[in-house]
Amino acid sequence: MNPSNTVITAKTLPFHDPTLSTPDRVSDLLGRMTLEEKVGQMLQLDARDDLDDHILRRHVGSILHTSPERILRANELARQTRLGIPLLIAEDCIHGHSFWPGATIFPTQLGMAASWDAQLMEQVARVTATEVAATGLHWTFSPVLCIARDLRWGRVNETFGEDPFLIGELASAMVRGYQGGGLDDPTAILATAKHFAGYSETQGGRDASEADISRRKLRSWFLPPFERVAREGCRSFMLGYQTMDGVPITTNGWLLSEVLRGEWGYTGTLVTDWDNVGRMVWEQRVQPDYAHAAAAAVRAGNDMIMATPGFFEGALDAVGQGLLAEDAVDAAVARILTLKFDLGLFEDARLPVADLDEIVGAAAHTALNLTVARRSIVLLENDGVLPLSPERRASIAVVGPLADDAQNQLGDWAGGSGQAGWMDGQPREMITTVLDGMRAVAPDSWNVTHARGADIVTLEPDPAGATFPDGQPRPPQVTPCAPDATLIAEAVAAAEAADVVVAVVGDCVGLFGEGRSTATLELIGGQNALLDAVIATGTPVIVVLLASKPLVLPASVARAAAVVWVANPGMQGGLALAEILAGLVEPSGRLPISFARHAGQQPTYYNQIRGQHGNRYSDLTQSPAWAFGEGRSYTTVEYEGLTVEDAVLEASGTITAHVTVRNTGTRPVLETVQLYVRDDVTSVSWADKELKAYRQVELAPGESARVRFELPVAECTIVDAAEQRIVEQGRFEVLVGPSSRDEVLLAAPFEVCGG
Repeated sequence: MNPSNTVITAKTLPFHDPTLSTPDRVSDLLGRMTLEEKVGQMLQLDARDDLDDHILRRHVGSILHTSPERILRANELARQTRLGIPLLIAEDCIHGHSFWPGATIFPTQLGMAASWDAQLMEQVARVTATEVAATGLHWTFSPVLCIARDLRWGRVNETFGEDPFLIGELASAMVRGYQGGGLDDPTAILATAKHFAGYSETQGGRDASEADISRRKLRSWFLPPFERVAREGCRSFMLGYQTMDGVPITTNGWLLSEVLRGEWGYTGTLVTDWDNVGRMVWEQRVQPDYAHAAAAAVRAGNDMIMATPGFFEGALDAVGQGLLAEDAVDAAVARILTLKFDLGLFEDARLPVADLDEIVGAAAHTALNLTVARRSIVLLENDGVLPLSPERRASIAVVGPLADDAQNQLGDWAGGSGQAGWMDGQPREMITTVLDGMRAVAPDSWNVTHARGADIVTLEPDPAGATFPDGQPRPPQVTPCAPDATLIAEAVAAAEAADVVVAVVGDCVGLFGEGRSTATLELIGGQNALLDAVIATGTPVIVVLLASKPLVLPASVARAAAVVWVANPGMQGGLALAEILAGLVEPSGRLPISFARHAGQQPTYYNQIRGQHGNRYSDLTQSPAWAFGEGRSYTTVEYEGLTVEDAVLEASGTITAHVTVRNTGTRPVLETVQLYVRDDVTSVSWADKELKAYRQVELAPGESARVRFELPVAECTIVDAAEQRIVEQGRFEVLVGPSSRDEVLLAAPFEVCGG
């Protein structure tokens, strides 16, 4: 009898015994598995395809992109297999339970990063885990630790911005929230740090292009956030799509074996991104066939192979051809089984719970979502029109193509963004658009009108075909909509009849996401013409940029009364914005990323390596339109009296700095006090300054606080020419202020006298 066709029904084998240790249970089960069952455990396949084939023939260990009905079907099939090994169910729950109807969808990761609040990120991840676990899923592919570099890249919205320290702070908090007190907690889910590593260093902003990064540069900025979450206990890492120095990350032995598993001692599970192994054959063309690609992936230390069905036959062929030993997959399979035992799936498959409706989209989760949305909104400019006064503003015209667009407000990975074939979007009644929000907060004396004013794009099938060579769907092509004279005339008429205009512009599905980079940063479609027209009326215009990432606004916006960036603010974003515009809530968001003035200005991140000739192009300054850390409030804040307690320190010492922060205005403020460090002379080229700490301080009108920072000198490092992270002797400066701009930073010197 073929052992792969014999179902083991007795629950008396050692691997069934929950009193045994996880290593003992893994060892027992691994010893009972056929090669086909082992290779199958390494496969994670799309649940929208043939589940019977996935589970009964290929013995898959995991599925993803699954609907509620297919979760139940998949678990039923898994119970029919010979060993009854449970499935790991995974999904891209990036800012909430992305593809579950009625789930809580928070602002996108970049939007949440504007809060600069790690505790808030942990709460978001905890709520997400609670909803995700209740629906029968065990694994989220979040948080994203990529460093935003070229703003044209379509996945900027998924990042925490441009600074590795801030990324590490916020990502670590999300890992804690997802994984809770441990995987045996039924509300815990597996966190995934992605995309390891350097994926965001693209050429021309093009997704998954070759990342031209030296090992020293990787160690300097790209790897530290990952090392931090590895030590935080993040149980899985996802690999990037790209090649680096010609080698796909999937087979980069130096990165995966020497650094991650060697230097860092990482024992967690590695999962490829979508069809990484197949792409080595059909796209990157660095492997001749699936047997060689599978062998290379296994030898490099990959554990879970996502969305490459051909890996199953390829790995078996590799063993048959002598490219792999039969036991070469054992270490990977053991790591996968370890996750399943630690999650308790052999005792409880964690199917959707009975009281699902009481958990998913719960009122407490909605309340947290509103708090997060409020904290994610950044006031960039204000000539005094904000906050709106009920006495002075009786009529408000809300215009723009995104003013009442519920699904685009949610952003990418959010039901209607195209990745899930079983959902068109989230329930409309759960989403408060900007128009909804303005009507909700408007006193009876206000008249709120609406005009769309412009369209953005139409989506057309890609002429190259509906799918890529591996069968995956191609993103649609976007065609910008021309300005519509009728729509603009309606918006102008509304503006002329109003006391103030709220113009909501930005980008939409098709212009952001995986494989959806843009060649430009300008507003697409009829939006520039709309802004030009309503600003020309002379009515004060508040420009609301509802955009996945920093975009370039037209010159007419220099005459606007205010500019607000809301990213993709989630389900409660419209209400949160309206509360801020009406002065019911104080604006407190600070930019986690710099805004360019022009796409040709890339890159614009603040911590660039110093040494270039001058600070401008011949035709344009290199200074960003709005810089990392910036954000206005409805009051004024002054910084003074920066001091450092010890002017000379050993490398083992601690920098203690104090600064006085004073609210000199008439409204309360939550001020984000930022501390940067500058190493004056370095043995190798380095960033001119780097964020090392921040504190958030609440100040009433007229109130001041003496803010204290303690920073180990050991944090003031560089990576030298030998790729070693060290503290060098010499002169440093502590820089403290409200943003990364030099002109607003106070400086205090100190010296390090020991290396």
